[in-house]
Amino acid sequence: MDLFAFDDDYVRRLRDRDARTEEHFNRYFRDLLHLKLRGRLRSLDDVDDVCQDVFLRVLRTLCSSENPLRDDRKLGAYVAGVCNKVLLERYRIDVRTEPLDERRHDLPSAQDIESDFVTAENKRHILAVLDGLDPRDAAILRAVFLDEEDKDEICRRFGVTRDYLRVLVHRAKEEFRARFVTKSSVPSLPR
Repeated sequence: MDLFAFDDDYVRRLRDRDARTEEHFNRYFRDLLHLKLRGRLRSLDDVDDVCQDVFLRVLRTLCSSENPLRDDRKLGAYVAGVCNKVLLERYRIDVRTEPLDERRHDLPSAQDIESDFVTAENKRHILAVLDGLDPRDAAILRAVFLDEEDKDEICRRFGVTRDYLRVLVHRAKEEFRARFVTKSSVPSLPR
C-alpha cells in the first residue's frame, strides 16, 4: 500500500465535502483501519462499526468551524488518534456489559429431544445386549470400549497376552454384533 501525502488543499476539499476526495479518504483509511483493527476486535462487523464511527467523527470535526489540525499534513496521525479513542471507548463498553450466556436461552429443538431420546434408548439397548453376553466377553468389552482401560491392565486382569486379547475382543464383538442386530428394536419417535 502506498502512503499518501496529505496537504492543506486535500483537507480543504475534504472540509468542502468534495465527493472524489471523500471517496479517496474512505478507501485509503478503510484499508489502514481494517489492518489495525482486525486483530483487536471480535468480528468484521465490529471492525466496520469502528471504522464508520472514526470516519463520522473525523469528518464532523473537520467540517466544524475550527480545524483540529495544526498541520494538515498530519491528517493520518489525527485519524489514527481518533481510531485509538474509539477503540478504547469500545473496550470500556465491552467491559461494562456482560454478554448473556447463550446456553441459558437456547431451548432444545424437537430434533435435539429426539436425538437425546434415541441416544438414551441405544445406550439401554447396548447395556441389555452386554448383560446377555457371556460374563467374560461382556467384561472385556466394557473394559475396552466403555471404560477405556489400559490394554496392559486388561491383559493382567484376564491373564492373557495382548495378541490373545485382540482375539477375545474380536470374538466378543462378533457375538455382540449378532445379538445387537437380532434384538434391534430400538423405538423411534413418530414423524
